[in-house]
Amino acid sequence: MWSQAVAQRAIIVAGCLGMIYLQLTTSPATVQYARSLGANGFHIGILGALPTAMLFMQFVAGVAVTHVRYRRWLWLTVGITHRLLMQPAALGPMIWPDMPPGFWIWTLLGLTALNYALSDFCHPLWMSWMGDYLPRQGLGRFWGRRHLWMHWTAAFALGLAALFTAYHPGGIKPAFAIMGVIAAFCGVADLLFFLWVDEPPVQPAPSPRLRDILVAPFQQREFRAFIGFMCFWHFAAMTGAPFISLFLLEYVGMDLFHVMLLWACSWIGGALTAGRMGWIADRFGHRPLLVLSIAFKSTLMLALILVPSNPQLTFWLLIPVFMLDALLNAGIAIAQHGFLLSYSPVGNRTMYIAAGTAIAGMVGGVTSIASGAALRALAGWDFSFLAVGVSHFHVLFSVSVVLRLLATVFVLRVEEPEAASTREVVTHLWQSAQRKFYRLTNSTVRIDHPSPSSLLSATESALRRRPRSRKVPWREIAKADDPSHESRTTV
Repeated sequence: MWSQAVAQRAIIVAGCLGMIYLQLTTSPATVQYARSLGANGFHIGILGALPTAMLFMQFVAGVAVTHVRYRRWLWLTVGITHRLLMQPAALGPMIWPDMPPGFWIWTLLGLTALNYALSDFCHPLWMSWMGDYLPRQGLGRFWGRRHLWMHWTAAFALGLAALFTAYHPGGIKPAFAIMGVIAAFCGVADLLFFLWVDEPPVQPAPSPRLRDILVAPFQQREFRAFIGFMCFWHFAAMTGAPFISLFLLEYVGMDLFHVMLLWACSWIGGALTAGRMGWIADRFGHRPLLVLSIAFKSTLMLALILVPSNPQLTFWLLIPVFMLDALLNAGIAIAQHGFLLSYSPVGNRTMYIAAGTAIAGMVGGVTSIASGAALRALAGWDFSFLAVGVSHFHVLFSVSVVLRLLATVFVLRVEEPEAASTREVVTHLWQSAQRKFYRLTNSTVRIDHPSPSSLLSATESALRRRPRSRKVPWREIAKADDPSHESRTTV
């Protein structure tokens, strides 16, 4: 088995490979691929809901882990299956082109649902493994470094995927099939890294009864408040988030290349700040990082409401906004992971992690499906307000903005007794920004000082060279014919 230091580097590399798999299978290319098969807003809503709607499988994992001593082989078996599961949906239309498009739409949706179900089954197993294995000291900084490299990898992979889909002569279907094969290879390689990562044995829960295992996370006050907020946050976020790519493709008229490039640029924002956010989580706590990240999450929805239906102008206007949103997503992810691992006990860690993510995810999944149905019902319901076009997308995004602003109030209910106040973190960040600004201005603005006299320079050099035990020739310096004020002041 690898040492702790080598294993942590391997976990970061594995995360980067997993991010390649995720980007190639869940990027805007998937939305465009579904549209090429004839999918409408309702299908896109289901597709956007599946990542969170299948989170109930985490509870299944929480129960299953109580019957095993080690998680490794169960996790690997289910994980490799889910990494290979999307191949029929990606390759099927190329192998059997005579099948009706509706068949492949529902094949894509069905396999995606099963894929996410298996993925969500694996997630608490892996998180509890990492919670038992990784040291508590510097845990936030480790997650920050991991997210940093994962964000850079996502930007690079998605940028290459954008170029590939844009210049592939066969269109989106063969391009998506090739991307699916590459994604499967990287996804399986990600999991194989953990063959050499040590795994502590599973600690049995204090009570073996199923009811006690399920209700334990809700009996802890801090955890219960965290679950309640995450449920509302997923409700607010999933009202509009699954339809961003569809909005850019349909309403703005942006092509797939620029949409994918926009998402690739967004990952850079998270990469630039993930390391710093991990440090903030370690020093000040997870709650202030979560509060600050949620406070600005309505920015993207507001920008989407205000952008014009001009593809080129919208692309350049949204790049900094998407980078800011990815930065905030990194903060939320680091705070969430740290909170779950810090407040979940060793004996029932898997169920605590499942409760902290699955319930909120199911709320978000139902919200996404309902929002997709509402978007389909409002299709064609467009009008002008003060010479500004308003579409069904704008209505949905406006509702999401209101809910996200309410989330900035509800996040204050999250409790973490050891955490610093949010005001203290804001003060620290402001003072740090001031110091960096002063250093930048002092290094870029040249200040010419009057050159000292030759005797003074020689004296200072002598003072630096001489040890403290030896005497400095003050009398000789005083008798020298140098009437300058600097020399006399020095003497």
